[in-house]
Amino acid sequence: MAEKKAILVLADGLDLASAGDLLKKAAILPNANIEGLAAAAEKLNAVKTDPAGIAAVLETPGDTVFVLTEGEGALAAAVEAADRRTLIVTATAKGVAFQGLAINGKAGSVDRTVNAQDIAVTIATIADLPICECCTGGIIYQVMKNPNLKLDEIKKLKEAIARMESVIQRDNREPWDKHDCA
Repeated sequence: MAEKKAILVLADGLDLASAGDLLKKAAILPNANIEGLAAAAEKLNAVKTDPAGIAAVLETPGDTVFVLTEGEGALAAAVEAADRRTLIVTATAKGVAFQGLAINGKAGSVDRTVNAQDIAVTIATIADLPICECCTGGIIYQVMKNPNLKLDEIKKLKEAIARMESVIQRDNREPWDKHDCA
């Protein structure tokens, strides 16, 4: 599967309503308490960097990259560095905005009250980050395109394994013989 990325931008002074184009297609949670979110991100092994270093950290090879950055200019740098496999979470004193990977951009404003633990576990679930046993948060399904995201990913993988096993049982490599990569 393709490499997933997540960027958490902590910008206390940013007003989500005035961010405009930077938060297009974002699901916004105005009733969010972000106290302790930086510590929760560090428990998820987030790489802390400044806005200028976001692109360099995302280029790091590996399964999943999780970036933690702070500052008003960090959102613009995160949006610029992101691709379609990147989740961007912007946490401010006046709410949290989710955009990108697996997020329903048409959700608009979600009235659910959330805390830092909910935000952290939602990021971990979407970006395939390991979660420790001390996790007590609830996934924020209201911002996701598909609440059954993980079940659908597992189903696709099982179907791919079944197709591969059937080819192996036939002892016929026909689908792969057409390509030089076999």
